[in-house]
Amino acid sequence: MVSKRNPEKEEKAFKIKWIYESLGLSKQGYYQRIASDKIKQIRNNTVVDLVLEIRERMPGTGTRKLLDHLKEKFVQNDIKMGRDALFDLLRSRGLFIKRTKRFHITTDSKHFFFKSPNLLYNLAITHAEQVFVADITYIKTDAGHAYLALVTDAYSRKIMGWALEDNMRVEMVKNALKMAHQNCIFNPKNIIHHSDRGIQYCCPDHSEFAEGKGFILSTTQKYDPYENAIAERINGILKYEFGLKRTLKSVQIAKVMTKEAIEIYNNERTHWSLDLKTPQSVHLQYNKQINKSYKKENKVAV
Repeated sequence: MVSKRNPEKEEKAFKIKWIYESLGLSKQGYYQRIASDKIKQIRNNTVVDLVLEIRERMPGTGTRKLLDHLKEKFVQNDIKMGRDALFDLLRSRGLFIKRTKRFHITTDSKHFFFKSPNLLYNLAITHAEQVFVADITYIKTDAGHAYLALVTDAYSRKIMGWALEDNMRVEMVKNALKMAHQNCIFNPKNIIHHSDRGIQYCCPDHSEFAEGKGFILSTTQKYDPYENAIAERINGILKYEFGLKRTLKSVQIAKVMTKEAIEIYNNERTHWSLDLKTPQSVHLQYNKQINKSYKKENKVAV
C-alpha cells in the first residue's frame, strides 16, 4: 500500500531543512538550538521573577546589588548568569532603574543661635555609635509636605532614630534623637551628633536636650550637601529606592511606609561601602575594619 503524500507536511519539513542548513546546522543541531532557546527563556523568566521579588521590598535596587542578592537563589535554581548577562536581560525587559539627583532645601540657617564647629573634618570613624548624622527631608502627601527627621550611625549606616510630622518644629528632631539614643546598644556617651546649621538643630531647646543625653554637637559650616553626605544619601535611598518620593495619601500612610522602609533598609539593603553587608550586621560588629574618613567635599558611596 502506497502512503499518500502530505503536501503541507512536506512544505513544513522543507522549510525546517532550509532553516537549519542556512544556519549551518545539522538537523540534530537545529533541534538542540530550539531546546537551548527554550531553556534560556525559562531561565530568563525565572531571573526576572526573582528580581521582581526583591524589588517588591526594595524597589530601587540597582543591577549590581541585585546580582549580589541573587547569588544564593541562582545556586538554588542552578542558574549561571554573570553581571553583563543580567544587565542585558534587565535592559531588554525595561527593568533598569533611572537615577535622579536633586537636592530640596529644608534648612533654615538664617538665625542667631550658636553654631557648633564641624568636628568631622578628617575624622576617622572606627566604630559604631561614634558619630550620628542627622537631617530633615520632605515627604509629599495629598495634604501637603510632611517632614522626616532621621538620625543615622555614620559607621554602620544604620538608621538609629526617626520621626515624621506635618511640621518642622524642634520636637520632631528631638523625638528622632530620643529614639536613636534608646536604640544604642553600646555605651551611648560622647557620641558626636552632626547636622546642618538648621534652626531646629541649633536652637537651645534641641542643643540642651542633645547635650543632656551626652551628645557632642557638630554642624556643617555652610550649606553644602557633601558636608553631611551620608545623611543626604540616606534621604535619597529612602525616597528613590523605597517609594517615598511619590505623593502619598496622608501623613499616617507616610509614617507606616517609612517605618517599613527603614526596617528593610537596616536589615536587608546592602551597601558597597560596607562590603555589601547590611547596616544592622555591621552595627552589631561594632568595630569591623572599614576605613572611613570625612574630608571636605568628599562623596560617600552607599
